[in-house]
Amino acid sequence: MDASSNNYESTLEGATAPLIPDHLSGDPSFWSATATQFFGAFNDNIFKQLLLLMAVNQVLQEKDGTDYQGLAMVVFAAPFVLFAGPTGFLADKFSKSTIIFISKVLEIVAMAMGVAAFYWYDELGMTGLMFVLAFMGFQSTLFAPAKYGILPELFHGRDLPKVNGVFLMTTFLAIIFGTVLAGILCDWLPNNLWIASTVCVGVAVVGTLTTLPMRHTPPATPDAKFTPQAAGIPKKTRKLFLRDHAILKALLASCMFWLCAGIVQQAVNSLGKVQLELSDTRTSWLGGAIGLGIGLGCMLAGVLSSGKIEFKLVKIGAWGIIGCLALMALPGGQHGQLLGLWGSLPVLILLGIFTGMFSVPIQVYLQAKAPEDQKGQVIAEMSRANWLAIFLSGFLYSIFDQVLIWGNMPRCYLFGFTLLIMLPVALLYHPKSEALDTEKDD
Repeated sequence: MDASSNNYESTLEGATAPLIPDHLSGDPSFWSATATQFFGAFNDNIFKQLLLLMAVNQVLQEKDGTDYQGLAMVVFAAPFVLFAGPTGFLADKFSKSTIIFISKVLEIVAMAMGVAAFYWYDELGMTGLMFVLAFMGFQSTLFAPAKYGILPELFHGRDLPKVNGVFLMTTFLAIIFGTVLAGILCDWLPNNLWIASTVCVGVAVVGTLTTLPMRHTPPATPDAKFTPQAAGIPKKTRKLFLRDHAILKALLASCMFWLCAGIVQQAVNSLGKVQLELSDTRTSWLGGAIGLGIGLGCMLAGVLSSGKIEFKLVKIGAWGIIGCLALMALPGGQHGQLLGLWGSLPVLILLGIFTGMFSVPIQVYLQAKAPEDQKGQVIAEMSRANWLAIFLSGFLYSIFDQVLIWGNMPRCYLFGFTLLIMLPVALLYHPKSEALDTEKDD
């Protein structure tokens, strides 16, 4: 390998950055990045599911109680929408590995605030928890462009599909464990959720420690100056999106997918608690089933896409998602949903598998095709666009919720509404597969 070809033979503070190892299995940075993402996703899903279950339980505990899940999604997503530009700027101006470490320290702070918000819930109510959720959103906003933008800097281009497959697989394994654990903790400690939330503090500490073996990466644009324009979409990045329609279409497809994903997460909790009358633990099994499927789908996509961006998987994934949503929406059975708990679990696993197949090629494409000096910013805009979609999913879920109440319809119809949103993506988005550029590996 020509050492000059891998962008890491650059000098940072008088030292030469280490070269990229040839094999992922022997690369400490691979295991560090994967573990850091795992614990971050694990923590987010424990705390968020604790809060979402509390929100949907209020519907059952109070006559005409409000389902605060939609509001929670809006609050959590708002910082991504507002601060994606500045955090993308920071990810390019400073070392992404440094940004990752700082964001993980802030996670410890956020989780400690969460313990306090649950402890004083009687005095603070949902307002305290929503404040913590907003701070969690800000911390995750800082983390997102650095954690995804650093992958092309840490690893060879030929390894990106495999890295993303493993990265997303472990992420969604974390979603399974975090979601299910939150349900168990809610059932065990229904009146002492502050004790349950202390688990999140410990996980945040472990996740911070896992960043330490990661290679230190040099800043991509150390001389960049922050301008008010960076709070929005920078002019240079806007021109890139307008010039490169393939990148723009991939971004829009990703947005539509996450709009649906945001609604489905809330719909699963509503179906389990309100319609199927399940415990918190069994309701969390439904969300965990999706996470299991996504992990398998990401792994499958990583294997099938090795060395290329395989967009055929996106088409298969889109139609598979639509089919699964249609099955989840079928009325009938004892509780008004044909599948029930045990029928829903395998369908939700399949939904997750198709989700992984859909998302991996798009994510690899946006990482690989962004110009080197704009990777952080492009990843930040991808994150902002996705979280704008999740932000909107909170509003849409609340609207759908009111429609169901007005029409006295079962909660499973939420999946049917979501199907209609995903349908245009399956019908219109058909890009051609591409080989990955491995020039810097030669």
